[in-house]
Amino acid sequence: MDNSLFLSLQLGDHRAMEAIYRIYWEDIFDVALKKMGDEALAQDITQEIFISLWENRTAINLTGSLDAYLYGAVKYKVINYFRSGSIKEHHQTALKALMDEQHIAAADDKLILKELHLEVDAAIALLPEKMQLVFSMSRKQEKSIKEIASELDVSVQTVKNQISAALKLLKKSLSYILLIAALIGLT
Repeated sequence: MDNSLFLSLQLGDHRAMEAIYRIYWEDIFDVALKKMGDEALAQDITQEIFISLWENRTAINLTGSLDAYLYGAVKYKVINYFRSGSIKEHHQTALKALMDEQHIAAADDKLILKELHLEVDAAIALLPEKMQLVFSMSRKQEKSIKEIASELDVSVQTVKNQISAALKLLKKSLSYILLIAALIGLT
């Protein structure tokens, strides 16, 4: 039956084309979808096959069945798609978009980090002068407790107390920063 439809199609019978389309569209689409894994691409390929069938109806020399011809057409359209570089362009575009997103996110994170550092510095500036000095030597200059005690001519316990008190005050005044840091993935 399908070859008689094809013969009618070759004679320019639009009804034959409509019948072929109704009979085969879903099967051809399913095959294209399995091979491509993308519904939009499968629809495009399926449409191209039927358009090509109509446009080339007089030049096609059907030696087998129409369904074999259509399934073969799916195979070649898929091969041509992958050869054409369209897929490469698509992947390059997707990769570029992903990298742009990551770059923007990284820039946003850097800005947030800079703002957080400013907040921390402002909170440290509110500490009592001696506590600021001890804390700065410990955290910014990375000096040991013994080095700080020696330089300031105070006991090791005094340095420990000053650092502990500074951390408690900073933790209390900057608790919201921990939440922000957790939200942007810095912790």
